[in-house]
Amino acid sequence: MYVKICGLSEPEHVTAAVEAGADAIGFVLTESPRRIDPERAAALGRLVPGHVLTVGVFRGEDPATVRAAALTAGVRAVQLHGRHPHADFTALKDLGRTLVRAVDSSADLRCGAFDEDLLIVDAPRPGSGLPWDWAAVRGRPTGRWMLAGGLSPANVAEAVAAAAPWGVDVSSGVEVAPGVKDSALIRSFVAEARRAA
Repeated sequence: MYVKICGLSEPEHVTAAVEAGADAIGFVLTESPRRIDPERAAALGRLVPGHVLTVGVFRGEDPATVRAAALTAGVRAVQLHGRHPHADFTALKDLGRTLVRAVDSSADLRCGAFDEDLLIVDAPRPGSGLPWDWAAVRGRPTGRWMLAGGLSPANVAEAVAAAAPWGVDVSSGVEVAPGVKDSALIRSFVAEARRAA
């Protein structure tokens, strides 16, 4: 089970995610309570070993803005959240970064349909932290795809059983307040996700 912990902004939480065995760590570089600037993402990224994917998360920015921020942040992957056109992914292909497309379940759920490397299927209201009908996507996404939206240590096993994803992605479910992560919740989420697999 591939596990991504998203929206990290503090060194201790990055370290907790790495030590817990997370496969990917997301830094939000777009409008959000979890937003950090690319320079801070670069500093946090230096705490992450090479086998863990660092992801810069964007939503609605044009490819030139994404490119500049991703290069400054030094992230190894770029995630475009929402209905970005295929052309945005094409424009970023030459960056040599892993490309991640994050959409709700009404979008094209074939991983690679937009030349992305990884797909995230998120809740109808991304960032709400509310569980949704995970079973509704079972069997629909193809390729390497992660389930997101309303996941927490308490329900990730249920979500995995319902949707059968390749991986899972969490943000608010490992927080004690909006944008405030908790190391114990991060460790618990990774452990529960792996147990569910």
